[in-house]
Amino acid sequence: MQIRDPIANDAEAAPQLVLRSLTLADADRAAEVIRTAFAAQSRPTSPPSSALLETGQLIAAKIAAGGGFGAFDGGALIAIALWSINGDALHVARVSVAPRARGRGIARSLIAACEAKASALRFRRMTLKTRLELPENERLFEHCGFARREVEAHPGFEGPTTAMMEKILRGMTSWFP
Repeated sequence: MQIRDPIANDAEAAPQLVLRSLTLADADRAAEVIRTAFAAQSRPTSPPSSALLETGQLIAAKIAAGGGFGAFDGGALIAIALWSINGDALHVARVSVAPRARGRGIARSLIAACEAKASALRFRRMTLKTRLELPENERLFEHCGFARREVEAHPGFEGPTTAMMEKILRGMTSWFP
């Protein structure tokens, strides 16, 4: 899937945004994008996100165990989303867009790629988690068709810190407990 910048005119050689599956060779750069994106959150979270500790080795293991998609601008990786199989759902994680690339609909494109993967694997639903302290992230996922199903607390916290969200695929009914 290639996405052209609609603002650029034909006389300019506008860089192309390319969305593709991540490979193990992308793991180091993907970890860097994740750390950079999570460090630039609109506000700090408590507890701090474990995304800030991601390494190429950890991301390579996540790609090998499931998969992911990356958005490349002029060959440079600028955004990623990882996915894994979690029971009867495709679970999306670490949706990360480099700060300089935000506001272009890239996160939505990554979620759409994950949805296509879920459909190809014949899953009825997708899930993800997002921090309650970052309501703008929850709104983004709602715009992508997800709905909050429950909240949970990180270990050691009394109050909820995370929203579990679900998207039902193509008119199917939820199997969410």
